[in-house]
Amino acid sequence: LPVLILVLIAIPSFRLVYFEDRTSDPGITIKVTGHQWNWEYGYPDNGGFSYISNMIQDEDLKPGDLRHLSVDNKMVVPAGTNVRILTTSGDVIHSFFIPSLGVQRYAIPGRTIETWVRVDKPGVYYGECNQICGTNHSVMPIAIEALATDDFAKWVAEAKGKYASATPPAREIGQQELASVAEPAR
Repeated sequence: LPVLILVLIAIPSFRLVYFEDRTSDPGITIKVTGHQWNWEYGYPDNGGFSYISNMIQDEDLKPGDLRHLSVDNKMVVPAGTNVRILTTSGDVIHSFFIPSLGVQRYAIPGRTIETWVRVDKPGVYYGECNQICGTNHSVMPIAIEALATDDFAKWVAEAKGKYASATPPAREIGQQELASVAEPAR
């Protein structure tokens, strides 16, 4: 009898656990790919463009920038919309971690892991790769900017033109960044 009760509880629980990190109504999908030492954000629902996000180096910081958190290209999402996030990696295991939004998913080579987030208030939210992924693990911050729906539509129109041009592969950009920020291991 106890085994039967456990089976009756387990069957619906498996379904709940499976769908816990999926949204039935995503307004947008963003593919997040971790590379040593940057993030790549792809927007398959908005024309298929993608771009690389690198940490802004200390010497390039402007007033108001946050040291070790500011990036050159933020991941941009529409506020008040369910955002499906598909994480993967091009090299080693990374972790896409934004504590203020309650999101933490591993980015594993050869696997796509799904989660979702809804950012109700426009603003900038910060996170980091919290998986030790190599020498320059500390130069992989995450910045997510939530925009009002109209502003997001304008950003998408601009981004399509800006990022549609051919860019070097993320791995190549990552190696260029590595050469410019490499520090001795401590």
